[in-house]
Amino acid sequence: MNQQHNCDVLIIGSGAAGLSLALHLAKHADVIILSKGPVTEGSTYYAQGGIAAVFDENDSVESHVEDTLIAGAGICNKEAVEFTARNAKDCMEWLINQGVDFDHELDEDGEKRYHLTREGGHSHRRILHSADTTGKAIQTTLVERVKAHTRIRVFERFNAIDLITESQNDSKACIGAYIWNRNSEKVESIHAKKIILATGGASKVYQYTSNPDVASGDGIAMAWRAGCRVANMEFNQFHPTCLFHPKAGTFLLTEALRGEGAILRRPDGSRFMPEFDERAELAPRDIVARAIDFEMKRLGADCMFLDISHKSADFIQQHFPNIYEKTRALGMDMTKEPLPVVPAAHYTCGGVMIDKHGKTDIDNLYAIGEVSYTGLHGANRMASNSLLECLVYARAAALDIESSINHQSKYKKLPKWDESRVTDSDEEVVIQHNWHELRLFMWDYVGIVRTTKRLQRALHRVELLQREIDEYYTNFKVSNNLLELRNLVQVAELIIRSAMQRKESRGLHYTLDFPNLEEDATETVISPKQH
Repeated sequence: MNQQHNCDVLIIGSGAAGLSLALHLAKHADVIILSKGPVTEGSTYYAQGGIAAVFDENDSVESHVEDTLIAGAGICNKEAVEFTARNAKDCMEWLINQGVDFDHELDEDGEKRYHLTREGGHSHRRILHSADTTGKAIQTTLVERVKAHTRIRVFERFNAIDLITESQNDSKACIGAYIWNRNSEKVESIHAKKIILATGGASKVYQYTSNPDVASGDGIAMAWRAGCRVANMEFNQFHPTCLFHPKAGTFLLTEALRGEGAILRRPDGSRFMPEFDERAELAPRDIVARAIDFEMKRLGADCMFLDISHKSADFIQQHFPNIYEKTRALGMDMTKEPLPVVPAAHYTCGGVMIDKHGKTDIDNLYAIGEVSYTGLHGANRMASNSLLECLVYARAAALDIESSINHQSKYKKLPKWDESRVTDSDEEVVIQHNWHELRLFMWDYVGIVRTTKRLQRALHRVELLQREIDEYYTNFKVSNNLLELRNLVQVAELIIRSAMQRKESRGLHYTLDFPNLEEDATETVISPKQH
């Protein structure tokens, strides 16, 4: 007998999107937040840069919109871009009221003036930040507020397995989820009136990524299996500057370094970005990542170098204390020498299709943050728009849920999880082997530069892996690695099929077989009904 929990709202994911939504809703509903690891773990915590919003009197919402549309390479949803930029300042002020302390100084009247930095793709300084650990400041503040709230329960170390749906009035509705309790290693279930996916992206599908281990595409895969459409999965953003060092792990060197004047150099010290784009180091991320990849392959080099040593040591240590301390611990001094960098998978621009309220194709099911596709990012996310999207759509979803949740409806008894025919695995090596194979061929065949033949090879391999994993999933009890691998393989297939549909090179999708832009190109939509 698996244990069933009940709540008004189930939020799967504990980053900026999930936590801020919980705080908005807890005035009106009993909320459970499901966190796969510790509640502080996730992409939000590791975000260094900041959040884009118009606070400078010389800047404008219209300029923020225009910059986003340009970075998105022509296929952003303009309505979504305008909606996000228009609501940015209000959402940031809400975050500030929660206690997040962004870098600022006091003017002559004692009023706060926020230090705004500039990043790639932005025409103005509009990035609010907390030194170079903005995500940590946001995550820790929101976690404190959530843990102090009496109507929010946080389930740590729980994996969501699958969504539970039923037919209602000629449509499909989500009524809960099966979850795996990693503490007891037992399957449980949660019934909720509203279910929100806030699980983040899927960059763990690649061999090299800046993301934490939890970024395994769980929400996208679960929504797809339940019957939701996905869009623009071919657009995976590779962050240009991940620190290249055997002990650095997935440590990112923030976009703000280039915003403050850092220069990209070849191993011989020569600068190369002006040869690729007139905006040089401040070009959008897809252009910078491809330039670094091109130079590495052309020269047979292991990495390129990011150099901010021409700035004063005081400036560097004040603005980038976290990066300075991390690199010093690894034996490098960024005040005197350039830092070695390589591109790494960083952000999933596509995801589960939603409307402006965060609603998916399935009744009572919402998706917000990186797991979702709003149309904001188009073919390439502009720096510091991601955390902003989390906040704006969390508030939008909260308003819709508040107006539609039925407080009179009773909790339902969910179908039991049947594991009567499965056994403990004695072949864990199969998971490890498939895991490494998947991430390696995705990096080699579906990475920064693609070809039709590479995509066909990747699809063939992913289909073989799917059959193996499905058989394994049918016969053995679930585990964290099995659940993540099952989801990653599904997301990999969606990425590959989306990439095969796009017969052009646009933004983050670059293929040698179709190097030019197509006229009237739109989003790539894949429906479970087609497969």
